[in-house]
Amino acid sequence: MAGRAVFVTGGGSGIGAAIVAAFARQEAAVAFVDVAEADSAALARQLADEGRRVWWRRCDVRDVAQLQAAIRDAAAELGDFHALVNNVASDDRHTLDSVTPEYWEDRMAINQRAAFFAIQAVVPGMQRLGGGSIVNLGSTGWQTKASGYPCYAIAKSSVNGLTRGLAASLGRQRIRINTVSPGWVMTERQVKLWLTPEGEQELERNQCLPDRLVPQDVANMVLFLAADDSRMCTAQEFKVDAGWS
Repeated sequence: MAGRAVFVTGGGSGIGAAIVAAFARQEAAVAFVDVAEADSAALARQLADEGRRVWWRRCDVRDVAQLQAAIRDAAAELGDFHALVNNVASDDRHTLDSVTPEYWEDRMAINQRAAFFAIQAVVPGMQRLGGGSIVNLGSTGWQTKASGYPCYAIAKSSVNGLTRGLAASLGRQRIRINTVSPGWVMTERQVKLWLTPEGEQELERNQCLPDRLVPQDVANMVLFLAADDSRMCTAQEFKVDAGWS
């Protein structure tokens, strides 16, 4: 990935930060957006200390115009993007009866709509480059019938439809598009909010592999799909879940 430009949504913390760092350490030109300013600035400083410079901007991806402007501005500085990673997501818990139309729209704007319009913004540059790779972050949560976030489950299940629905038309231009679906990844947020003793037992019971998933495990798969190593992979879902689903 050395010398190639990459754009990552939700790149300031968690899985996104691992993805940004992985590309930067491959000597890619990395741009990312996030609403978490403190986390994003800290990541940029950490990478700068390693001699890696990244472009970042605070951006609320629910605002499509703001998101697409960030992509245009980053491309003007770094060049057309060879890879797009649609990572941004929010799995806040909610119940069926608590969901209002406004909350529904908010969840879809983060977990579904942003990916489509980020793709719309990067594709012209990929066409100029003669190809590219789009990696959409899905989830195994809806596939294992996890409860507590029906709107998130609906949005994330549609990621596979987005990937497969665009694969043929983009593929004619050598633009590949795939889904990476993580299992239960031990980000700081997940450990703080959801990893209870009962959750530990669930991991032991359902994962085939005993080790805990970490953000770097997901980043490694994303790197593979962004690079030419996966040049003939498109329209597919790749699970990184230790064999849970």
